[in-house]
Amino acid sequence: MPIRLKRSTKRLIALLALLPAAVLILGLIYMVLMNYLEGAPRNFLESLQWASETLTTTGYGNDSHWKHPVVALFVILGQFLGQFLVFLIFPIFVLPFFEEQFEVRLQHVLPPMDGKVLFYRFGPAIESLLDDLHRAKCPFVIFEEDMQTARQLRDRGYEVVFGKLADDPTVLLRVRQARAVVTNSGDHANAACTLIVREYGFSGPVYALADDPIYRAPMLQIGATEVFTPAHVLGAALASRASSRISQPAEGMHLLGAKIGLVEFRIRPGSELSGKRLGELHLRQNYGVSVIGQWHGGTFTTSKGFDTVIAPGSILVVVGPPANLEKVERMAMPIRRTGPIVLVGFGTVGSKVAQMLSDAHENFTVIDRARAEGVDVVGNVLDSSTLEKARVREASAVILALSDDSEAVFATAVVRDHAPEVPLIVSVSRSRNIERLYRAGADFAFSEGQLAGQILAFQLLDEQNVPVESRLKFVRLSAGSLCGWHPWRSEVAERTGAKIIAVERGGDVFVEFPGDFEIASDDALFVCATLECLDRFQREFQSAPIAGRQGAR
Repeated sequence: MPIRLKRSTKRLIALLALLPAAVLILGLIYMVLMNYLEGAPRNFLESLQWASETLTTTGYGNDSHWKHPVVALFVILGQFLGQFLVFLIFPIFVLPFFEEQFEVRLQHVLPPMDGKVLFYRFGPAIESLLDDLHRAKCPFVIFEEDMQTARQLRDRGYEVVFGKLADDPTVLLRVRQARAVVTNSGDHANAACTLIVREYGFSGPVYALADDPIYRAPMLQIGATEVFTPAHVLGAALASRASSRISQPAEGMHLLGAKIGLVEFRIRPGSELSGKRLGELHLRQNYGVSVIGQWHGGTFTTSKGFDTVIAPGSILVVVGPPANLEKVERMAMPIRRTGPIVLVGFGTVGSKVAQMLSDAHENFTVIDRARAEGVDVVGNVLDSSTLEKARVREASAVILALSDDSEAVFATAVVRDHAPEVPLIVSVSRSRNIERLYRAGADFAFSEGQLAGQILAFQLLDEQNVPVESRLKFVRLSAGSLCGWHPWRSEVAERTGAKIIAVERGGDVFVEFPGDFEIASDDALFVCATLECLDRFQREFQSAPIAGRQGAR
């Protein structure tokens, strides 16, 4: 097998061959010029000495004055050539060679892969997943084709193999023993990698992250186990957070018909709810409504008792009879759901959001810098006149789907300043920028890396609970061990985080309960909470689902 030399080594060999040739040619020319033009003959050795002194800029001995203009011009050109060699050629040719020799060398072939996951190329889509795998002590190897990225990953403590798959596919010979393969390059490169690992006998799962969903079927055909499109999943998450038509805030509300409503209130810092404990407000006793939880910094937290504090600026989720909810509206500011949705950015993610909103028959306005079909307002989101033209203050929600994370953070601050009360939903590429978005004023933030990491963690780490966000659900459950309890007894929420919203008894549904009301064994309980809290409720009180109704009257 022929020896493969690195590029820097080839450069250094070429330089070492050229330097003696340059000294020889320069010396011969100098000898001829001195003999026939200057009239001061020099022998071959003296001419070589002059050439070496000139090229290395070490100065001159006896030869320091010339009378003939052609010789003088030749000497001047030789001096500039010496400067060129010292200040340009040596840093380009010599230093990279020594840098590679003295630094920790990158691997150029896969190590033993027993039980390891192979990632083909690094990028934002797998960044958070790598951190999760590192913490879970799940071994993995990254095959990277960019030298600088490979070095950065090595410095972070990751096991990295550097190479060019198109030039030398044999670097993946040991892939057969890998636990799984994740391809994270362009769609065509992902296809090539999938074919190569299958040709080398890898029979395990190959997970491909695709840019365009049209490549899903071909990639499955050539050997991929699953093909995911994180950008499109991100678009779906953004659309479902902004539109109640796409994803209802609480599944199963139809079970109670018009008797129960669910609303979201933004807690203004000056509101009489801000900073108060639920025990101080007596919302259940005075208004017959239940606080399910609150969104703050993109995290949904269920309320678990009287000591739960309502955070200023949070979004409170409240359930109760519609008439009673209207009374609570006067104490806080409801999230407006009647205006259009404003979508900023019409790229890969933005166009997917627009498609979903259109399919749901939502009223929405698209802002983008470039004029295109589907763009309603052409302009810069950082310009207040663009926001005015799009009537952002009247929007039911604003979605920022920009391609640059820095621009997304800046735009978040601008939109929040322009429309302080409008729900603001933002997407970024890298998970580490989510915290910056919340500090800038976002209500909800999602990243492509976050979603791709959740999808792949489900496959690689057997994580069963990987929701994009907490979703509420109404279920109809048996009384279980709650017989004799009051539906609003504080221990229910404290122990499970779930709330009993209504009780069905003898064909009637009760949503408000006097102090002496007790749950009977044949009652059906309507409970609202997140899926996790509902599971805890059923385990804690030996409760089981009951077939649902078509809607209460």
